[in-house]
Amino acid sequence: MSKTTNQNRRPSFTSSTESSMRKRHGPPPSSSSAVKPISNTAVMVAKKRAPLGNITNQKKDSRIFPNSSSADSAHCPNKSAKLKLAAPTQPVCVNACETKSTCEEEVVPIERKAFSNLCITPIMSETENKEDKFMNIDNKDDADPQLCATFACDIYNHLRAAEAKKQPAVDYMATVQKDVNSTMRGILVDWLVEVSEEYRLVPETLYLTVNYIDRYLSGNVISRQKLQLLGVACMMIAAKYEEVCAPQVEEFCYITDNTYLKDEVLDMESAVLNYLKFEMSAPTVKCFLRRFSRAAQGVHEAPCMQLECMASYIAELSLLEYTMLSHSPSLVAASAIFLAKYTLDPTRRPWNSTLRHYTQYEAMELRGCVMDLQRLCSNAHVSTLPAVRDKYSQHKYKFVAKKFCPSIIPPDFFKNSLY
Repeated sequence: MSKTTNQNRRPSFTSSTESSMRKRHGPPPSSSSAVKPISNTAVMVAKKRAPLGNITNQKKDSRIFPNSSSADSAHCPNKSAKLKLAAPTQPVCVNACETKSTCEEEVVPIERKAFSNLCITPIMSETENKEDKFMNIDNKDDADPQLCATFACDIYNHLRAAEAKKQPAVDYMATVQKDVNSTMRGILVDWLVEVSEEYRLVPETLYLTVNYIDRYLSGNVISRQKLQLLGVACMMIAAKYEEVCAPQVEEFCYITDNTYLKDEVLDMESAVLNYLKFEMSAPTVKCFLRRFSRAAQGVHEAPCMQLECMASYIAELSLLEYTMLSHSPSLVAASAIFLAKYTLDPTRRPWNSTLRHYTQYEAMELRGCVMDLQRLCSNAHVSTLPAVRDKYSQHKYKFVAKKFCPSIIPPDFFKNSLY
């Protein structure tokens, strides 16, 4: 029993053990002595980090900036031990005053941020002519993807090249048609303007309809009894191409007072599509008018609805006239802008370097077409085709059809050297 008791008994500190501890740690402080403050040097020595293998106080692949203070390069504990910084592929020199390094995000130079917002514009020398200076109308449209500002110039250059391929013959009334004349064509187009207003179709549908009619009549003989059938078939095709909700074939039969049956309209639609080889896209006056209207108003000016309505009114008047087929759609659009600006403000020159740049027409090139459009506007109030005039005499079109069209345009306005 005594032996077992001696094995399980805890060892007690003997006097020899106490004396050895005094030698190691010194005598215990007396209760009466005050605690002395510890100096900063003692703190730094006491908190000095012991080396643990290959781990150091400096991050691997960390970037050291020249002329940086010790506070900027102080160590921060890494929150994610598994995350390793990839070595930079190319050294980047950044001053310490430009940015502050943190442990949680990578340093990004100011030059990189500035480069993303950098907008480079061509700098014009003082020796360049004033005629070469124009406003960039696409600068403010970069944020709007629907305007395609990046590709706008390429798109309209393509339309200029394609308008000659989709242009109808200018003399088909004399060379092809036997029973149809220009007066009947004007009556048909005037009626189609009323139909487009009745069904609230977009303007592009009307322009495409007239384009399909003229292209079909350029190579196919048709009787006057079938001319209206051709018109409704072409409008149905254009509506399917442009409209979100196109009218049904029964509605086109109804607007003809059921003169034509559904099968007749469908057969004519098939004939038009086959003749045009299903090439439904065609540059029209409206395509160019949208672009030229923006150029006419400039980049810093608010949209002028009166100018846009006036130019659209003049352009739609050209649809009624068979002789206007001799002018290309882009030329008619540019001439409509010229005449609209002059009608609204006869004291200012309607043409400038910005319009010349975007339309690619000199003022002298517009003279013949402008005179033809001026004649149409002057005779609109006595014309037997009132649909276009009645349409643009409404409040939503700013009553532009009621404005007086000047009968004389100063010849100096057509001189190219006075922009």
